Amino acid sequence: MVISNKEKPAFLIIDMVKDNFDESKHLPITPFARKTIAPINHLTGIFRKKGWPVVFSTDAFHEQDFIFTGRMKPHSLAGTKGAEITEELNYQKNDYWLPKPRFSAFFKTGLEDWLREKGVTLCAVAGIATNFCVLTTAMDALCHDFKAVLLEDCTAAFSESIHEQTLNIYRRNPLYPLFGIASSSDLAEELLKT
Repeated sequence: MVISNKEKPAFLIIDMVKDNFDESKHLPITPFARKTIAPINHLTGIFRKKGWPVVFSTDAFHEQDFIFTGRMKPHSLAGTKGAEITEELNYQKNDYWLPKPRFSAFFKTGLEDWLREKGVTLCAVAGIATNFCVLTTAMDALCHDFKAVLLEDCTAAFSESIHEQTLNIYRRNPLYPLFGIASSSDLAEELLKT
């Protein structure tokens, strides 16, 4: 993915909350999500150094939410410790913490306007889960006329096969270069050129 020197990126980190890293819950995504911590922390350092926005967007559900009327159990409830950013990430006070009521970081959060005020043109998306909240955030970035890149080693799903299948669907797509898949190292190399 080629990033021009006219682009202003933002790093959107999705649903890296304490509930998803709680070992006592035995979630199948937790070991995969742990592997994303180091590359996410590395990229946040680059974004901060360049003065580009870092956004931590986290689930902030309510126990009676519509989404819990199916098989999904209540988790990451607004105002609870479980809905806070995991301490394993290098969150800093100048970063933007954006609780969200549904899957996409753009849904009823005001994120589009906030990014426009910052002059952002490209959203680099990381976090969990690759095939749900990360993907819907990347797609909504496109729907709001931002370029998007989904970071393959900074995202995780409930299995490696689901993660890879999701990425493979979009590795070659007609929206490229408006939407692409990249590794954190490839993105960092591109960013450091600008």
